[in-house]
Amino acid sequence: MQLSDIPVVGMLLAGDRSYPSFGSFCGAIRELGYEDGETIQIEPRFADGHLDRLPSLAAELVQRRAKIIVVIGAVSYWAAREAAPDLPIVFAIVLDPVSAKIVQSAEWPGGHTTGGTNFDPGQIGEQVRLLKQVVPSLRCLAVLGDAGVPDILPRLSKAATEAEGLDISVQLLGREGDLEAAFAAFAAAKANGLLCLEVPRTTTYGAKIVEMANAARLPAIFGRDHARYAPLMAYGTSLAFAARRMASQVDIILKGADAGKLAVEYVRRPELIVNLNAARKMAVTLPDRLLRSASEIVG
Repeated sequence: MQLSDIPVVGMLLAGDRSYPSFGSFCGAIRELGYEDGETIQIEPRFADGHLDRLPSLAAELVQRRAKIIVVIGAVSYWAAREAAPDLPIVFAIVLDPVSAKIVQSAEWPGGHTTGGTNFDPGQIGEQVRLLKQVVPSLRCLAVLGDAGVPDILPRLSKAATEAEGLDISVQLLGREGDLEAAFAAFAAAKANGLLCLEVPRTTTYGAKIVEMANAARLPAIFGRDHARYAPLMAYGTSLAFAARRMASQVDIILKGADAGKLAVEYVRRPELIVNLNAARKMAVTLPDRLLRSASEIVG
């Protein structure tokens, strides 16, 4: 096969190359029999947490004559769709694609678009309940999110804290420099537990956030794939697991299917990862009930 005949699959990510979803997709596409550079050309573009770069990166993929664009997250989707109104787009990690008007319905997406999501509206409530097991005296929950993405997760966080009778302090990051101010605000609010939402900027700055939470002795729970930063707890469905489903959808589209007629897949396989080293650093006692429910115990 000549290089000009190899289909180009563009990838647009708000984060960096360390995103588990990137490696997961590439691994899954290999398992389907594709060889990058031989039978397929994967062209990744990473915004490294700078969401304002996404439109220009999407334009690069169009210039590379991408046949399909694979995106992670709603912000990346809209940048890709603006740059390529008629190209098939396969998404993952879009919280609620129907409410976000990315697809017409889960069964019939329309608009050259399909994908998969690990969105679980009950996940944040469960994260709050898990944190309360570790911090029975939890009064005020610190919530760290991303100013550049839709506010559905902060809204769900507020609903979850209200249901548990807790106060809440929400801080949204626009850049890494906002972390100092965010943790100062948490201290002023007397927050005694942290929920770090799994969004682009918290993923990019994940290691720093864990370091600051540990330094502040703030017991924290993160999203599942943030477990690689070694927080006290991480819970949810792996984004990497959800991203693997994109490979199958890309394969079907490359073989001639209409993306808009492929149903959106909802992927849910929640896991709890508990880090004993983090618990020791913060002198936190993890209850036996929590440890028994853990999918994985580290340290």
